[in-house]
Amino acid sequence: MKIYISVDMEGVGGIHTWKDVTFGDPHYKWKELEEQLKWLVQPLLEDERVEQILIVDSHSVGDNIPYSITELDERVELISGFPRKRYMMAGLDSSFDRVIFFGYHAGVGSIAALMDHTYSNTTFHNVWINGLRMNEALINAAYAGYLGVPLAMVVGDEALKKELEEFLDKVEYVSTKEGLGRFSARFYSKKRVKEEIERAVKRMMQKPREDLWVYRFEPPIELKVETNKTEFADALEMIPGTERLDGRTLKFIHDDYAVVFDTLLLMATIGSMMGRLP
Repeated sequence: MKIYISVDMEGVGGIHTWKDVTFGDPHYKWKELEEQLKWLVQPLLEDERVEQILIVDSHSVGDNIPYSITELDERVELISGFPRKRYMMAGLDSSFDRVIFFGYHAGVGSIAALMDHTYSNTTFHNVWINGLRMNEALINAAYAGYLGVPLAMVVGDEALKKELEEFLDKVEYVSTKEGLGRFSARFYSKKRVKEEIERAVKRMMQKPREDLWVYRFEPPIELKVETNKTEFADALEMIPGTERLDGRTLKFIHDDYAVVFDTLLLMATIGSMMGRLP
């Protein structure tokens, strides 16, 4: 069995502000991320069926998880760095049996959601696919589903749990904290979160693959984004196949979800670069 873990940081326990997740800042809490990630990986390694665990560092520029995590077991591998194709889902293919999202957060515009954003805090004010408001978990789960791989477990905040509520009969979810605002939280105890992660891993591993959630969009697939600024839309409308709907809104339609996914990531990257211009 091959396990794929996409790791973000805003949904990790003990984290509530951008300083906590910014490499180089004195408040940066990568040790919290590493400790809690081990709570997930160690019980997975106890299952003899597990042949490989691929951990994908998917926060910021992918430089948050130390290489020493691979010392846990020879079955553990790590993807780091940026840029890279398919970013938060880099390295995933149809040979994997289950996907886990760790440290994930709610989408842009959510109430009481820690550091809410969808792929780019700089670029996007809203993101929709086929008329549905998106968050990173749904966007990435749909890419896994495009490859036929189910999303089996999520660790994140209460706001994301609410956004995934209709799917939680098939997805194990562990909450690390409750947002009281964008930069304030009520943290659950480490003991509680650790035990809930361990129990969720056992339940998830007991489920047959056919009982897990495979998320897909039927073509044609319409991506619509509302940018934070009109100059971002000025740049993004130069992407082939993109239609400008108004000052800040663009649309892109394609039958292949991988193309839609890549286009969204390109938009996020271009917008982030535009945000650094004077």
